[in-house]
Amino acid sequence: MPTDTQNTPTACLALADGTLFYGRGFGATGETVAELCFNTAMTGYQEIMTDPSYAGQVVTFTFPHIGNTGVTPEDDETADPVAAGMVVKWDPTEPSSWRSTDTLSNWLASRGRIAIGGVDTRRLTRAIRQQGAPHVALAHDPDGNFDTAALVAKARAFSGLEGLDLAKEVTCAQSYRWDEMRWAWPDGYTRQENAKHKVVAIDFGAKRNILRCLASAGCDVTVLPATATAEEVLAHNPDGVFLSNGPGDPAATGEYAVPMIKGVLEADLPVFGICLGHQMLALALGAKTVKMNHGHHGANHPVKDNDTGKVEITSMNHGFAVDSQTLPDGVLETHISLFDGSNCGIRLSDKPVFSVQHHPEASPGPQDSFYLFEKFANQMAARA
Repeated sequence: MPTDTQNTPTACLALADGTLFYGRGFGATGETVAELCFNTAMTGYQEIMTDPSYAGQVVTFTFPHIGNTGVTPEDDETADPVAAGMVVKWDPTEPSSWRSTDTLSNWLASRGRIAIGGVDTRRLTRAIRQQGAPHVALAHDPDGNFDTAALVAKARAFSGLEGLDLAKEVTCAQSYRWDEMRWAWPDGYTRQENAKHKVVAIDFGAKRNILRCLASAGCDVTVLPATATAEEVLAHNPDGVFLSNGPGDPAATGEYAVPMIKGVLEADLPVFGICLGHQMLALALGAKTVKMNHGHHGANHPVKDNDTGKVEITSMNHGFAVDSQTLPDGVLETHISLFDGSNCGIRLSDKPVFSVQHHPEASPGPQDSFYLFEKFANQMAARA
């Protein structure tokens, strides 16, 4: 180890192939093992870290200025960070934002999340694109003591996300009501006091802003755990059912979720799904899902609406995708990625049932995809 403590690496990222990246640790100390992905978004690092869809993953940020605007409780998508850790190019500077209430490093440390700065994220991103999302071990030790052989061994021992049901780990423990609407100047978050549609939202790892968008679209939202049965869903006598985003392998979560979705479909209710909810709706309809090489993670993904020809700039976060070649008769492909042609949306030809792979609540367009929540509300209104 170098004798100059200022130049001593205090964090190490070990890939399963034996590649090592050294840098400066911040946030919590210790070790974590996960899959490594990269995200190309220029903003929203706090929302990304608290997105339950990132369970089991360390996130490499391709944009170098991460942490410069600090953190604020208003931007949390769930109570605590869910992503296992973060990798950045430059160390976070002191926050420069009137909304900031704490530094990124303090926020991560208080919530047990490890981060590493000073990494060549371009090189790392190229490796992920060429070789697929690797398994990694990330360690932060202020003294710079690392057993690199042990870290590589731990990365190689990681089971990966295929076949892994993570929704049970991030879902709510019990049902609850939601009435908070989207943030708007100058009042911030306000409450929905004139809801017209009763919606049951299944929480596979739901982001708060999705629930806010539902409330803003006039929905009275009751959130149920991921393991809810069709009977439990229908007991609330909803006007529509929403299937949320979430982490892990949709086929694994689908073991218990697909029977519930099939039961809801038999009740002939409007259904709307996002991300993992989209994938499991497709499974319930008879399609298949596949693990992607490195997934889609970012806020600049162009998606084409096949029905209108319109192109939306969307936010993406998924490592699995619906195989469009397996869509059965009566299930139409509504959206495709203009990056690689992968499936980004489906709908039934004869029922008010639809879903999308991208995140319309994340406002990357900034409002290109909000119409999807309005579409869901209109479908419920048409059946009233």
